[in-house]
Amino acid sequence: MKMAYIVVTILTAVVTGYAASNDFTRPDWLVENMKRLNIPQTWLRTLGVLKGAGAVGLLAGLMMPKTGIVSGVCLVIFFLAAIGFTLRVRFFAHLPYPLVWLGLVSASLALRLMTM
Repeated sequence: MKMAYIVVTILTAVVTGYAASNDFTRPDWLVENMKRLNIPQTWLRTLGVLKGAGAVGLLAGLMMPKTGIVSGVCLVIFFLAAIGFTLRVRFFAHLPYPLVWLGLVSASLALRLMTM
């Protein structure tokens, strides 16, 4: 169980870190998605910081369990909000992305709680 937690958490931190890096580099596809979601581009930096902090927190959680739990809970809330924004504007083609991130974060959080 501990090995599953480590593998899932590292994978989750890597993909969340990748998502954060996109918020800072602002590729064209991301800017277009933000327009369709009616989210101002000025939010990108904040969203990137939140995702990046969550990714770092998940990794820190490997050594400090409470930090991993708090980061996991915060990222679950973050991606639930992302799903809400996606559903609000009926941008269903985008829905798989926050669902995948939510699934990874939820799995990491559940495994963290089971290994304590």
